[in-house]
Amino acid sequence: MQSYEDWAQARADPRFTDWLRGLVEPVWEQAVSHRFTRELADGTLDDEVFRRYIVEDYSFLDIFCTIIGFAIGHAPTLQDRIPLAQFLGLVTSEENTYFERTLDALGVPERDRTAPDLLPPTRGFHAVMREAAHSGHYEEIIAVLVVTEWLYLDWASRVSDRTPEKFYHAEWITIHSGEGFAGFVDWLRGQIDRDGPKLDAAGRARVVELFRRTVDLEKAFFDAAYG
Repeated sequence: MQSYEDWAQARADPRFTDWLRGLVEPVWEQAVSHRFTRELADGTLDDEVFRRYIVEDYSFLDIFCTIIGFAIGHAPTLQDRIPLAQFLGLVTSEENTYFERTLDALGVPERDRTAPDLLPPTRGFHAVMREAAHSGHYEEIIAVLVVTEWLYLDWASRVSDRTPEKFYHAEWITIHSGEGFAGFVDWLRGQIDRDGPKLDAAGRARVVELFRRTVDLEKAFFDAAYG
């Protein structure tokens, strides 16, 4: 693995997050160009596949709010806390409402909303989020959040000009694209860009590990939607 310092020397405007992303290719590209994202944008995604996916994704909402809360608590300054708090507000309002409407439209019963039988990648996601949240290290928490939001911005931005007929396909693209979401993702990246180069070897290794594991899980999560 090429060190960040060696990698950065050859670049006019090096970003720590670009270095991290380079470490996880080609899995990142396999995730953002996945069959799932292509079929969703085309409007050809089978409802059973999307139903399986959205039930699993909805199970993240509680732990996702938890990890954002830990990020707010461990952020070094008030100015670092505010964007995270604003994002938490969006997740618990607009995005939560989207989930409720979509689960209703797909006829998902209450048990699958509150106590679904989770697939292995979903359980892995819960574990990595919990691990990062309880690490006590702001940069480790942000490393996981950067992947979950940046990877979704990447795939959704590539198909943001598409308007599939079903609202739960079209709105899932809209939620994860656009200037507002892109701005928040850039801010998240900036947190790691600022703090990553200052980490000691052990701290940097932990960020790399969490980043890599989360990217692997993103691809596995899309794979699992097909059963």
